[in-house]
Amino acid sequence: MTELNPLAKAELAVTEAETNTDVVRIVAAVLATQQATQQQTPPPPAPRTQRPIGLYVAAGIGGAVALTFLAMAAALLAVAVAVGAVCATVCLLVLRSVWADLQKGR
Repeated sequence: MTELNPLAKAELAVTEAETNTDVVRIVAAVLATQQATQQQTPPPPAPRTQRPIGLYVAAGIGGAVALTFLAMAAALLAVAVAVGAVCATVCLLVLRSVWADLQKGR
């Protein structure tokens, strides 16, 4: 192989630089084209989803009915506890009276 003289090396470097410049220009043109096409197409608008209002109304009515029944159950429980307390008090008073009568009879 023969050694290239400095002038030939310089000419070879110039041709490589010219080739690289052309490649860079082509790549830049392709990138610019891609960016232009991406900017021209706006993103599609997000689809609007309509909410099922009937479902929310039904849930609200169902919740109101459930709360009503729970309130009635709590009131009924309070009445039952009060009746039980009155019955227990009467029972204790009667037993106390019977005990007192038995104690007097001795």
